[in-house]
Amino acid sequence: MSTESVREIHGLRLGTVEYRKALDIQRFFHTRRKRIGAADILLLLEHNHVITMGRRANESHVLLDKETLHNLGVEVFETDRGGEATYHGPGQLVGYPIIDVRALSFSPVKYVRILELSIVETLNVLGIQAHLVDGETGVWVGGIPNEKRRHGVNPEGRKIAAIGVRISDGVSMHGFALNVSTDLSYFGKIIPCGMPNLAVTSVQAEMGTPISTDDCAEIIASMLAEKLNLELSWADLADFELPVPGLT
Repeated sequence: MSTESVREIHGLRLGTVEYRKALDIQRFFHTRRKRIGAADILLLLEHNHVITMGRRANESHVLLDKETLHNLGVEVFETDRGGEATYHGPGQLVGYPIIDVRALSFSPVKYVRILELSIVETLNVLGIQAHLVDGETGVWVGGIPNEKRRHGVNPEGRKIAAIGVRISDGVSMHGFALNVSTDLSYFGKIIPCGMPNLAVTSVQAEMGTPISTDDCAEIIASMLAEKLNLELSWADLADFELPVPGLT
């Protein structure tokens, strides 16, 4: 019988967290994972209204000026994740896995596929048939399953989840955003993922019944842990000594 120990991943459900604060929490766990080989972490949370700009985003991807967005209660935040512009807000389940992907021998592409497939299987559990688009990141419903990306043409389906990661010294940051009960009108204030007029959807819109991010969080955490071959255990942010005041 094998005596090899199974690595753990600690899941933390944080509720609603302001984007900058969540970034500080990610950086704390990222540094901790690199320096002392602590357990992998999965942060699950929601954000207040914010537009984040990935490394490939530019100002033309935001369709309203910052003053108008500010008056609407929407922040704009430049970040170091991959991808372009996206929206985060209430009713959207955001997951930030802080994982040593190098220790798992995953390439960045394989890691992103695992995130996507974990979301696909979560949606399948909820009775929603979802799929990937060859050449695009994220998860889609409707349209043509596994269709190939066509230059300058949006996929046929509706995008339900976005992916944007950064891997530094073998350890991941950022992650995924699954629209659960999101107000989808906010995506109309940007060119999401660099695709004009992109059709977006949510779990609630597809199911036709109310659902919360908490309903999805445990399913997706279990799916991700299984695909990473990690043992999931739930923890609390107060269990960790975060050095930045106000983070706990």
